[in-house]
Amino acid sequence: MAPYDPTAQNVAERLSAPKFSHPMGTDNFGRDVFSRVLVGAQEVFLLGGAGTVFAAIIGTCLGLLAGYVGRLWDEAIMRILDVLLAFPALLLAMVLLATVGPSYLNLVLVIAVLYTPMFARVARSMVLDLRTREFVDAANLRGEHRSYILFREILPNAVPPLLVEASIRFAYSIFLVASLGFLGLGVQPPSPDWGRQVNEARTFFDSAPWMLLFPAGAVALLVISTSLMADGLRHVFSPPGASRRR
Repeated sequence: MAPYDPTAQNVAERLSAPKFSHPMGTDNFGRDVFSRVLVGAQEVFLLGGAGTVFAAIIGTCLGLLAGYVGRLWDEAIMRILDVLLAFPALLLAMVLLATVGPSYLNLVLVIAVLYTPMFARVARSMVLDLRTREFVDAANLRGEHRSYILFREILPNAVPPLLVEASIRFAYSIFLVASLGFLGLGVQPPSPDWGRQVNEARTFFDSAPWMLLFPAGAVALLVISTSLMADGLRHVFSPPGASRRR
């Protein structure tokens, strides 16, 4: 969908204001801002989405194990995850990326590490409620294996709150990817990262404000839209009358 190569430079049209051929103008290298915003959206979705999916898978498995087995496993898993929760997300991400270096894979892994504890806590709380239900007792009486009970009996009933949590964490991951790009720890040039575009446009705000406003607006629009989607999912999966009681 991008009309131009997002990395192609055209010095003759540098800092060109928005017009028909360049709906969002051009930057200080003559690159089309509209094309860079579009391609940057693809990277934000892939990085944030992949990191959220990995966090959901790992966190859900840990939460199921901790909540169902309990005792030493519960204490060990949840205390380790509490250590991760004790650090601010952006600070911990900066430390990890400064250690392993910025790359696509490392960004996905960092997002997964940061948000795994949230999924684990949600999954554990659901297991603590569901493991005493009659259908779980029936599975135990049939002699079903523990993995069957966790993934065939308990997990399907825990999916709705996990979906809500995933949509919330996806919004946070988008903002995290943009923040790391702004700080220079995200996707490296010449990739059109939204956060890096905002950082590069700061010095040209007086003469070319479109360089900053459009990528910053794209970040804000996507985060707000994802947050609204999470709120909608929460209302859909809430028990009847829950919204009224709140």
